[in-house]
Amino acid sequence: MENTDFPKRKPNRLGGFDYSTPKGYFITICTENRSKILSTIVGEGLAPPEIQLTQYGKIVKEQLLLLENRYSNLQIDSYAIMPNHIHIIFVLLENTGGASPSPTISDIVCAFKSQCVRNCRRTGFEGKLFQRSFHDHIIRNQNDYEEISKYIYENPINWKMDEFYS
Repeated sequence: MENTDFPKRKPNRLGGFDYSTPKGYFITICTENRSKILSTIVGEGLAPPEIQLTQYGKIVKEQLLLLENRYSNLQIDSYAIMPNHIHIIFVLLENTGGASPSPTISDIVCAFKSQCVRNCRRTGFEGKLFQRSFHDHIIRNQNDYEEISKYIYENPINWKMDEFYS
């Protein structure tokens, strides 16, 4: 008899939380197999070093910035497009009209990833661009926000210490 007891996936989102709530959200999206296809970090010892986007990284940046046009209640506070992942602070504002119900963070990330893949494929990209799902952290207060902003700013500086650098 075949074993049908598969391991249960850990839920990715906070249970019972409404991810369309006006708040700040720290999002991390990783490339498939942590492939370094989005950028190159150059400028040893600079603070911060320069992030040089690849053709796919340029598409990712363009699609990221277009999200504010697509979602009237979305503000992109800060971001870093690293070689194999992206850090973003999304801020959902009070919905003053438009989409009903308000889009969730998952809706926004799903649309973003879909547009990135579609546009990268137009340039010859094949395969999967991003890992399944994404990591999120609900920003709790000003101190939390400041720590996350600092982390995003310093991420390129600390790139060579990243476990997926080599």
